[in-house]
Amino acid sequence: MKFRILFATLILTTPLWAQEDSIRVVEPDPTVDLSDTILIQSYAQRFNPDRASFLAAVLPGAGQIYNKKYWKLPLVYGGFGVVGYGLRFYQDLYKDYKRQLFYILENNTTESLEGYTESQLRPAIDQARHQRDLMVILMAAVYVLQIVDAHVDAHLKEFDVNPNLQVRMQPMIRSDLLVGRQAGFSVTLRF
Repeated sequence: MKFRILFATLILTTPLWAQEDSIRVVEPDPTVDLSDTILIQSYAQRFNPDRASFLAAVLPGAGQIYNKKYWKLPLVYGGFGVVGYGLRFYQDLYKDYKRQLFYILENNTTESLEGYTESQLRPAIDQARHQRDLMVILMAAVYVLQIVDAHVDAHLKEFDVNPNLQVRMQPMIRSDLLVGRQAGFSVTLRF
């Protein structure tokens, strides 16, 4: 089983190692005067989406650090913490119900020490196992979501936002002859 997991990990990460950045360096023309020219490195080239994804896959939250989105770290680890707590809770509940069922079956009694019957414990075991498995799926979803977030965030670094774009929400009082005074909110979009 360990060999299969190691093999699958190597197969899945090999394409990430095989990719190379194709940056072409252009030599300046010696006949052109470059004394008043400033070479600018693109802001988007500093944030590689593949590197952000790889870092997030290796260590959850590292892609967000790479993208300089430090405020997302509590969300990533909070998601893992909440789902991990649920996973442990339902695993403990599953083990407890199973222990009680085994007590009933081994001692040929009708009730466990806590007062549950066999007909109550069997569906409770199934429900606890179902919830535990759901938490495992949610843990995988949080993991994949933080990788996708790091990748998309690195792509959006090159997205140019118009500085004139504004959304303003402000209180409004309006007086009308038919209705009278009205109070509310006004949403203004400026492009």
